[in-house]
Amino acid sequence: MVNLSKKLLVETIFLVFLGAVTSLSLPPYNYFFINFFTFSTFFIFLYKKLNLKDARKISFLYGWFFGFGYFVSNLYWISISLTFDENFKFLIPIVIFLIPAFLSIFYGLVSYFFMISKVKKIANSFLIFSLLFGILEFIRGSILTGFPWNLIAYSFLKQLEIISITSIIGTYGFNLFCISLFSCPALLILKESNKEIGIFIIVILCLFISYLYGYHYKKKFYKTNEIIYDYKLRVIGSNISLDRFYSSNNPVSIIEELIEISNPNFDEKTIFIWPEGILPNISQKELIEYKWLFENKFNKNHLIALGINKQIIEDDTKRYFNTFSVYDHELNLIDSYSKINLVPFGEFLPFENFFSMIGLKSITNNYQSYSKGNKRDIIQIKKNKFYLKILPLICYEIIYTGEIFKENNFNIIVNISEDGWFGKSIGPIQHFAHSIFRSIESGKYLIRSANNGTSAIINPVGEIEKSLDLNNIGFIDFRVERKIQPTVFSRLGNKIFGLLILLYIFLLFSINFIFSIKRNKSNLKN
Repeated sequence: MVNLSKKLLVETIFLVFLGAVTSLSLPPYNYFFINFFTFSTFFIFLYKKLNLKDARKISFLYGWFFGFGYFVSNLYWISISLTFDENFKFLIPIVIFLIPAFLSIFYGLVSYFFMISKVKKIANSFLIFSLLFGILEFIRGSILTGFPWNLIAYSFLKQLEIISITSIIGTYGFNLFCISLFSCPALLILKESNKEIGIFIIVILCLFISYLYGYHYKKKFYKTNEIIYDYKLRVIGSNISLDRFYSSNNPVSIIEELIEISNPNFDEKTIFIWPEGILPNISQKELIEYKWLFENKFNKNHLIALGINKQIIEDDTKRYFNTFSVYDHELNLIDSYSKINLVPFGEFLPFENFFSMIGLKSITNNYQSYSKGNKRDIIQIKKNKFYLKILPLICYEIIYTGEIFKENNFNIIVNISEDGWFGKSIGPIQHFAHSIFRSIESGKYLIRSANNGTSAIINPVGEIEKSLDLNNIGFIDFRVERKIQPTVFSRLGNKIFGLLILLYIFLLFSINFIFSIKRNKSNLKN
């Protein structure tokens, strides 16, 4: 019994360490080659346990320990958002443990279902392992409000030619392939026949094909004609302190700072894009009261788009929305979008009636939870002959793949964000990484304006054409674009992931069928 306990302790430490090391493959490090070791080792570890009855009883824990090491080392920064309010500080140790502990459940289910499958043929086990991992990562990104943060696919962030394949198969589809790719060295280590070598070659060949596709996709993109907008989009990057949420800061000084950064020119037709929630103490309708600050700086050639709160009263109840709003130079509201994917505890408090009794509230405001918008409306800007259709994404909404739009009838994606909640951690860098994947999937330019984060212009092949790095202050202009044909993923979304699952299932059965025929022929010859 003592030896068994020691063995379990050693395995626990090993799996937690293995998961933690895997985190080094993610932004900002992106040492993706580490995954070839960690995923192969994890697969071999589980495979070797298939014959042990005692191991099956605790099979869930194997995946949970691996997942906990992975998530606790790359999501620690979530707790930083709790440091801005004294009421939340007692939750910091709980959050550091609780969120990774919850997300690790999905990895625990991977090892549990893998072990109870009892499939001992190496090639079949490999496909089942990949399939289970890919499906449960999809569920993790969809269940409850969904949290598809740090999928292993983001390891390839800096290999744009390879991740260009997401324009066809999407991030979940690519994530499924990455799990197979990183686990495939185990096929050579465990191999029993040429079957394993064959599958290994196929996986590596798929990687090579993905690279070739991305290389030619990029060349094709740069051969398309340039389109020059009548209006330039000026993307603002600011570094305004989060103290504005908790102190009675004078909004005038913040507006003056943003106007100074924007550097408006009367003769240049410009749409200024300011970050999310930059003026928390001013509502959408109240902004016009500060018209006097804009009068001598902006004229009819200018429009202003920013994140600002909206207040409405329904049935004697005041409701608040986090919006992306567009104004003319006289601060008349032209169009707006209310955020539909809200951050739990950040923008809304689950079970608010209960938690408010013990003094808790949502982190990003001092009053009550935000209400959810009805749908993601396309922002339409019409100015004389100029017509621009914007898909707005506010902060956290950028992390969702295959869910941000149903129709591809817009020109560009605009993402506004407040990254100060992550502090000086790896959080803002991970957050920005999602933008690159969304631009490739959609085949659209993505414009990002962030306070305390990275502001950038990303083209449809994932290249950052211009950027203001983390916490830098200034602006970047976007006026010239190249258009490509709508991507396969933009038309079909996560249906592609469903097709890939069917492909894996087909391979699972067809491999057995092919090799059973060969075995029968061999037996007949003998």
